[in-house]
Amino acid sequence: CVAWSLLSLGALLAGALPTAVAAEPVAEPDGYRTTDYRSPVPATLKGVTVVSAEDAKALMASKALFIDVYPRPPKPANLPAGTVWRDPSHESIEGSHWLPNVGYGVLAPAMADYFKSHLEQLTGGDKSRQVVFFCLKDCWMSWNAAKRALEMGYSSVVWFPDGTDGWRDLGLPVGNLQPLP
Repeated sequence: CVAWSLLSLGALLAGALPTAVAAEPVAEPDGYRTTDYRSPVPATLKGVTVVSAEDAKALMASKALFIDVYPRPPKPANLPAGTVWRDPSHESIEGSHWLPNVGYGVLAPAMADYFKSHLEQLTGGDKSRQVVFFCLKDCWMSWNAAKRALEMGYSSVVWFPDGTDGWRDLGLPVGNLQPLP
């Protein structure tokens, strides 16, 4: 049968060709990532512990401090007068704290102060407290925030690169978070 022969030839050729080309590993930049925040991230961050979703689950059970750095959508500048603006909801890992916009590559002084003061408050001033930074999978903001915390003198910095996506993949609980003021 011609159809069977074509199907068999197709299967033979498919087996002879690679099904996917492995992506090149992403190298750690020297500084912060300042563009293309939603793109593949490195597997490492020098001086920081990198964890899987299973590891993150164990850290949550051990009461590590989880910090979500997902950006907060800005209020549109061109809203008509009288329009009520409601921030979109943000689902994240239950028990975490949301410090939005602290993962950009360059922070305005007010945002840098916001990050510093909230880390001090959340850790009780203990720079050895284990702090887990995350966002979504393939999000440089968590990489930047973890790097920034390390440079601020925090000694037990953890980066969870799969973030909320990896947490959900394990079927672990998420809930709506409000940004810390």
